[in-house]
Amino acid sequence: MRIFSTFIILMVFFSCKEDNQLNFADNPVIAHRGAWKTKNLPENSIAALKEAIRLNCYGSEFDVRMTKDSVLIVTHDNEYNNLLIAKTNYNELAEKKLSNGEVLPTLKEFILAGMKNNTSTGLVLEIKPTTSKERNIAITDRVLALVEDLEADKYIASYISFSLDILKRIVEQQPNAKTQYLDGSKSPEQLKKLGISGLDYLAYKFKKRPHWINSAKEHNLTLNAWTVNTTEDIDWLLANNFNYITTNEPELVFERLKKSPTQKGYQLVWSDEFNYIGKPYPTKWNFQYGFIANRENQYYTDSLKNARVEEGTLIIEAHKETIKNKDYNNSEILKKSWKKYAAERKVGKYTSARLTTKDLASWKYGRIEVSAKLPKGTGMWPAIWMLGDNKTKVGWPEAGEIDIMEHVGFNNDSIFGTVHTKAFNHMKNTQKGKSIFINNPNNKFNTFAIEWTPEKIDFILNDIVYNTFANEHKTTAEWPFDQKFYLILNVAVGGMLGGRKGIDDSIFPQRMVVDYVRIYQKENYK
Repeated sequence: MRIFSTFIILMVFFSCKEDNQLNFADNPVIAHRGAWKTKNLPENSIAALKEAIRLNCYGSEFDVRMTKDSVLIVTHDNEYNNLLIAKTNYNELAEKKLSNGEVLPTLKEFILAGMKNNTSTGLVLEIKPTTSKERNIAITDRVLALVEDLEADKYIASYISFSLDILKRIVEQQPNAKTQYLDGSKSPEQLKKLGISGLDYLAYKFKKRPHWINSAKEHNLTLNAWTVNTTEDIDWLLANNFNYITTNEPELVFERLKKSPTQKGYQLVWSDEFNYIGKPYPTKWNFQYGFIANRENQYYTDSLKNARVEEGTLIIEAHKETIKNKDYNNSEILKKSWKKYAAERKVGKYTSARLTTKDLASWKYGRIEVSAKLPKGTGMWPAIWMLGDNKTKVGWPEAGEIDIMEHVGFNNDSIFGTVHTKAFNHMKNTQKGKSIFINNPNNKFNTFAIEWTPEKIDFILNDIVYNTFANEHKTTAEWPFDQKFYLILNVAVGGMLGGRKGIDDSIFPQRMVVDYVRIYQKENYK
């Protein structure tokens, strides 16, 4: 009987211990000053902290300052109701309550609230620096001592600060504590040497220095970005596999997380976010020149007028202008019946650009995703598409073609997704394609994508699959898609498809604006 009782006591003991465990939520969402926005709660309030816990955020960030009488409190600004916190006692500050009726929380009250009924949301504790190094160290030591006294270490997901002195003090006192630097001025290599375990920078800092992302991963440093509230930035951070996203919009991050390719096991393997100025990077893009195919009317150039990067986007722009044709009367081209027109024209009457990753990057299987605005007007024919690496050897259509997106100006509210192969192509009128209605293609960024596996190719517009081409496992005449393909972006004018209803010369210039290009692959398909 005594043995049985002891067994029961041990079971209860271990059961309680298990209930007390904190396993941080499996998501990157850190609620900035709590989850306050949707329910109109005060920032840095206990109510906002509890809402972050209810949402199951990975973390809830909050700010810590110290009053004149050395009370640690949770608030952002160095003033509270026009009173300087460092020169005012806590009781005087606490006379004015938060907008929801809460008393200005002390750090102790805040941490205790974060430990109650919480098994998944970590506390991201930001220590706000002052102009006094000595005071900064004093605040830091008091914070660490309080956390230890409350036995709250396991609830602290990270300590963050704009002050290197504060973070170095934490590293000195608590070597195993997670720390992140906020200022954005130090490289991953510099932080690694200081023993700081992560970067927590404004998103644009990473966009200006994208090499820091891989460097941080190589040095096993955590990546966080603040304060990220737009779909565009959230998607970019998810694509780049950031550990954390600090946001005023946790619900939006959860929504975008569900739609991210990373949730399907995809990893970003190649991208261009166009966060630079001038010509497209030659390490990523080649230009093609002259008259190329489909009896199109534009002459392709590498002029900045026709292709340039500005304001974070790639612009491919068609102009109505006369340009000398370098291939005029070229005897070799004149011998090719399908391209004879390219040597018969003395000049081009339009210019544009065609960019390709040929000989620079190509992929077999994956998710190819491009966000773009399309040109408008009769005669325009923009395309986002792919050709097989072996086209030079076997020719078209044997090499295969994947048209991720085609659009013609005379049918502005539709796009097409099509494959061409030896068995299925437009020369035989057997191509396999479908169209879908597109709302506002010209003034809004839409996402055009394919998901390509050994079994099928799905064509996707803004997360909607509208066409599927299945592998019937016959021959390469039907499915030449088990090889690498390269990407092409271009804006054509006229031609066999785009010019079916003529060209409206009053519309020029016209442009395709590309926000980003992202290539994802799964580990087993690389």
